Amino acid sequence: MNTILWADDEIDLLKPYIIYLSGKGYEIIPAMSGQDAIDICKQRAVDIVFLDEQMPGLSGIETLQELKAAHPELPVVMITKSEEERIMEQAIGQQIADYLIKPVNPSQILLCLKKHVHSKQIVEEHTNANYRQEFSDITYMINTARTFDEFAAIERTLTSWELKLQDANSSMAELLAMQRKEANAAFAKFIRQNYELWFEPSAAHPMLSPDVFRKAVFPLLDEGKKVFVVVVDNFRYSQWKTIQPLLAEFYSVKDEQLYSSILPTATQYARNAIFAGLMPLQIQKQFPEYWVEEGDEDTKNKFEKELVGTLLHRFRRHDTYTYYKINESDFCEKITRQLKSLTTPLNIAVVNFIDMLSHSRTDSKMMRELAPDEAGYHSLTLSWFKHSPILEFFRQVAALGYDVVLTTDHGTIRVAEPVQIIADKNTNTNLRYKVGKSLSFQSKNIFEIAKPEKVGLPTPNLSSTYAFCTGTDFFGYPNNFNYYAQYYRDTFQHGGISMEEMIIPLVHMTPK
Repeated sequence: MNTILWADDEIDLLKPYIIYLSGKGYEIIPAMSGQDAIDICKQRAVDIVFLDEQMPGLSGIETLQELKAAHPELPVVMITKSEEERIMEQAIGQQIADYLIKPVNPSQILLCLKKHVHSKQIVEEHTNANYRQEFSDITYMINTARTFDEFAAIERTLTSWELKLQDANSSMAELLAMQRKEANAAFAKFIRQNYELWFEPSAAHPMLSPDVFRKAVFPLLDEGKKVFVVVVDNFRYSQWKTIQPLLAEFYSVKDEQLYSSILPTATQYARNAIFAGLMPLQIQKQFPEYWVEEGDEDTKNKFEKELVGTLLHRFRRHDTYTYYKINESDFCEKITRQLKSLTTPLNIAVVNFIDMLSHSRTDSKMMRELAPDEAGYHSLTLSWFKHSPILEFFRQVAALGYDVVLTTDHGTIRVAEPVQIIADKNTNTNLRYKVGKSLSFQSKNIFEIAKPEKVGLPTPNLSSTYAFCTGTDFFGYPNNFNYYAQYYRDTFQHGGISMEEMIIPLVHMTPK
């Protein structure tokens, strides 16, 4: 039973309301004064307070201040005869939940209760019902998907429901997780059958990492736009949808599309491909001085600025450009202060989300603590974006009239099941993909590319192959297998094949 505390010095006039609401299943606690209301809230929990604005002793505003100081989450509805703007502003400033003008009728009271006491329950019930209705349609989409665009539509749909059900604390989340697993299994099968075909001469393929500048950036520059390209690492589609409401204050989304990261879905490969407009093997052959091999100790993206220069030169473009790699909050603040002096038509910022989140290199253990599940990961993303200097950076870019192309190099996935692989000591350390000689594994879920050159990938040795985890699997070696399986389970990883890693956002935004 929900409890209503109703504070009004003319309590006898409330009897009809008390009888009416009691019949609806509510418990009504009357209070004759503001002080009585404060004392009652100290003694017991109530779900909502209806507070008369004009009472002897403590006024409604004074009572409101006391109640909100002691119980900031308690919804308080102010009821008054006055329609003075000053009183209304005072009440709103003290964070009232609602404001009713006397005489109030029962339907107004019920509406208030639905909004402020039952809203979560109502949202959850409606969300659950709507998802149940759409469940079979989503299953049909998964079972019949045959193209990348169809899988992109599934990613949009599943992400939308994941965010809705997460906000509603829904009991349907487990069922949705099962559909996500089925969708990833179907997507892995699709990639097995089609990925190598995308690289055959004259073959049709979805937009891939090397296509981003040619298809999404150059046309805007040709229209005379000032453009800021922002590449956020490890940033999947669901994270974009999480932060989109914060950017809506100063940007309009002109176009939102989903494209495919190349394999491996790792920074060294996918992000270099974006900036060079080339596949990794082409980069290695044409610009060996800018390619860093798997075993090298140097950073894998040391030459991004130079690769952009090669891309512009190859397309005979003369656009001047700036390039920033934002790893720390302090540097982001510094860049934001310098924005007003920009005159270049093309500007590029790489935002290392993981680095900025912790102000240092974040390992999987820390991420597991901060984001133990999908809802936690989205909440962490929102909190980071809202409170980090990157939000002010976007605000300033909009104020200067720049269009923004926002994208990422790849997404990330929460891994669950370890699979064993045997490889030599020179094999790379990534948990979602391996490249090396004589890779040996038993799992049928692993996708192996035996001839990497066919899909534009370099090899450390002539006999090297690539192996990719699918779904939520991750690689582990036989030595200390159980220890590492426990250590990395439920951490967020990238490099392999999943919708979350490969189907990623490319958003064009215009300043408001």
